Amino acid sequence: MEYKDFIVKTLGKENVGSPLKIGRNEDSPIYRFVNDSERIIYDTSLEYFLKCRESGEVPISFEKAGPREKLFFEPAKTKVAVVTCGGLCPGLNNVIRSLVYELYYRYGISRVIGIKYGYEGLVSGYNHPVVELSPAAVSNIHLTGGSLLGSSRGDQDVEKIVDTLEIMNVNILFCIGGDGTLRGVHDIYKEIERRKVKIAVAGIPKTIDNDINLIQKSFGFETAFSVATDIIRNAHNEASGAYNGIALIKVMGRDSGFIAASAALAVQEVNFVLVPECEFDLYGTRGFLKLLRKRLEDRKHAVIVVAEGAGQHLFEDAGQEKDASGNIKHKDIGVYLKEKITEEFKNKKFPHSIRYIDPSYIIRSIPANANDSKFCNLLAQNAVHAALAGKTDFVVGFWNDHFTLMPIPMVTSKRKKIDINGELWWNVLEATGQPFSMKNP
Repeated sequence: MEYKDFIVKTLGKENVGSPLKIGRNEDSPIYRFVNDSERIIYDTSLEYFLKCRESGEVPISFEKAGPREKLFFEPAKTKVAVVTCGGLCPGLNNVIRSLVYELYYRYGISRVIGIKYGYEGLVSGYNHPVVELSPAAVSNIHLTGGSLLGSSRGDQDVEKIVDTLEIMNVNILFCIGGDGTLRGVHDIYKEIERRKVKIAVAGIPKTIDNDINLIQKSFGFETAFSVATDIIRNAHNEASGAYNGIALIKVMGRDSGFIAASAALAVQEVNFVLVPECEFDLYGTRGFLKLLRKRLEDRKHAVIVVAEGAGQHLFEDAGQEKDASGNIKHKDIGVYLKEKITEEFKNKKFPHSIRYIDPSYIIRSIPANANDSKFCNLLAQNAVHAALAGKTDFVVGFWNDHFTLMPIPMVTSKRKKIDINGELWWNVLEATGQPFSMKNP
């Protein structure tokens, strides 16, 4: 990574005075505007500071998000489109509502449209309707889960998407989605740049897996692991209420196990956490089934939390199929583990009772909790500030307790994963008592 990799692109010079400079009332305070030179350091450690001071290199940093005193777009002439893509996630409606409110009430932009069913809605051949997004239309949508605009997966023809944006005279496109969506935003930007038209594209990061690179937290994650916590707590009651009772709970986490790890730390009743970052053996002296049996012999119950992407190495044909977004279709590790546990203990005449719980689609469809709702609002506000200032091909991030702006290629360069040698995973091992490795020598 180099300093230049974190410079956000702009459409041109900002010449329009921000309406935020004029308060609603005479005694309203003037906004504390942000300059492009204000940046948030990537690594705040003393070691990194001393290294940069000694070498003279410019430390890696992110552009600070916030309102700009000068804008690129004139609000009265600006038309905005909003689209949600990928899987559902708590907080989607909160972001849509906050975008509309910020655009309408703070910048005076009334021409805001919603694109139905993801990027499909920007391709004329699908004939999906366009929704007018007014404050009245979105006033209560934050109280329900899902997305007012619907969603879809899969690549679409970028040229047709930009054709639609030009035909509809859209000046700014806000795309709410995860890794695949953000890659789509960058492709749209490249086509816009090729045509030399002045359309800004902005990404708002959405994934309950919390696996977007260089972003400390994505919206929906906190709600997801909070709900998972309640489910795990109740599952523990099921397990402890039976002789050699086992509760096996599968949670979302395609490539990263942050939900499983965080929920286990919150409950402190989980005995095994299985995540994609850490392979394990089923059989053998250090295998999972051996350790599970020992736990049952000692304590007469066990709680297992498994992320959906864990244990894929156990399947011979894993990784051969992909979904519409290009993500690898994972085999069902939850059902597989239930079958293997049952088979092993039945063959060895070891009495047990197992309950398998898969709350994945319930978790992702619920409304955002209070903290996520607040976070969604702030992400949306900062996305609006940046886009109206002419920033493009960016995503709103969060780093070291500051909202940031980052070029999309940097956040899509890789997935964020649990560092199994890091503090989070060691905390999980302490809480569960499971060994560092469940691999045989």
